[in-house]
Amino acid sequence: MATLSPLLKQATPVLAERGEGVHLYDAEGRRYLDFTAGIGVTNTGHCHPRVVEAAQKQVGTLIHGQYTTVMHRPLLRLVEAMGEVLPSGLDSVFFLNSGSEAVEASIRLARHATGRQNIVVFHGSFHGRTMGAAALTTAGTKFRAGIGPLMPGAVVAPFPQAYRYGWDEDEAVRFALRELDYVLATTSPAPDTAAFMVEPVLGEGGYIPAPPAFLEGLRERADRHGILLIVDEVQTGYGRTGKFWGHEHSAMRPDVLITAKGLASGFPLSAIAAPAALMEKAWPGSQGGTYGGNAVSCAAALATLEVIRDEDLVANAARLGARLNDGLRKIAADHPVIGDVRGLGLMQAGEFTTAGGEPDTATATRAHRAAADRGLLLLTCGAHGNVVRLIPPLVVNEAQIDEGLAVWAAAVADATS
Repeated sequence: MATLSPLLKQATPVLAERGEGVHLYDAEGRRYLDFTAGIGVTNTGHCHPRVVEAAQKQVGTLIHGQYTTVMHRPLLRLVEAMGEVLPSGLDSVFFLNSGSEAVEASIRLARHATGRQNIVVFHGSFHGRTMGAAALTTAGTKFRAGIGPLMPGAVVAPFPQAYRYGWDEDEAVRFALRELDYVLATTSPAPDTAAFMVEPVLGEGGYIPAPPAFLEGLRERADRHGILLIVDEVQTGYGRTGKFWGHEHSAMRPDVLITAKGLASGFPLSAIAAPAALMEKAWPGSQGGTYGGNAVSCAAALATLEVIRDEDLVANAARLGARLNDGLRKIAADHPVIGDVRGLGLMQAGEFTTAGGEPDTATATRAHRAAADRGLLLLTCGAHGNVVRLIPPLVVNEAQIDEGLAVWAAAVADATS
């Protein structure tokens, strides 16, 4: 008798029977407030009627039209629709299945386009679990341990983690950019560096927003040295941070953008976007795949864009993200074990630390479990698992935010009593 791998540990005890909006329901009909959104995937909520309708209609017409064999209209319509939301100049798109695949495609493109090898990432990064992506991931040892040797050419520079360093944001940015310059002068010479790859908000690394000055400093250095700037918007894209793209909180512009998660409301789909003049530097045969640009996923992605636009979900994420952050700060003020609250839009987190400033994983774990017991589903992150993140779907309303905050306050009280 076959069983699931024993390594597939659940973050919550829920056996989900169905989902609707911001809620999941188990077989007994118990309702859970889902502030995980499938790790930032179901931005339009569970089973949004317009996404369901689009997918159902497409299933009855064409399920799979492999895009290097035949072309299909959902893919062409999606490319056209994405042109309305992609940053200016990123006018060429390539579709894959997962964030990790898109990361690897961007590595391939950067190396082909520049003739250089190295990719500089930043401490706390998460770019995926496949072999190339894992080499670029430093959010925790579990993503890369025991599988070496890893892909060569991955170079790590500091990320401006102000809370971790005990500095203000400006000091952290100055340090991180100064150390990046030192990396370019020592371990990864500019003529060997193909790209910088950065998340606008560290995801698995602890939900730490990149200060605008840091992102803008990366752009300046990329331009100065002929290095490409790749922005990993797998988790921050599609309205999650209160802007359509997370990097839009700064004046920085990317050369390559990676997107996945919220792209198709739960259907597997990812993409990279770049200027056509850059994309065409990829070598023949280097882009493709059996399932990339699947017709049903593309239909769902088109409906997702329509819902985000018509329901003004990006503005909703900004407005309710501010409400969520304010509530989290009030809870933290009553519970000093939460040393920091941070995030952008509906991508918020609290970091648990001891009185001495050390990671308090045990209390974070208790609070996380207590929230699930009370009907609120959350996730942890950070190298020590001491950060609890709140990622509600972008369709969440004020009453649901307030309900989630009330449950979280009670869960923290449970964990610290």
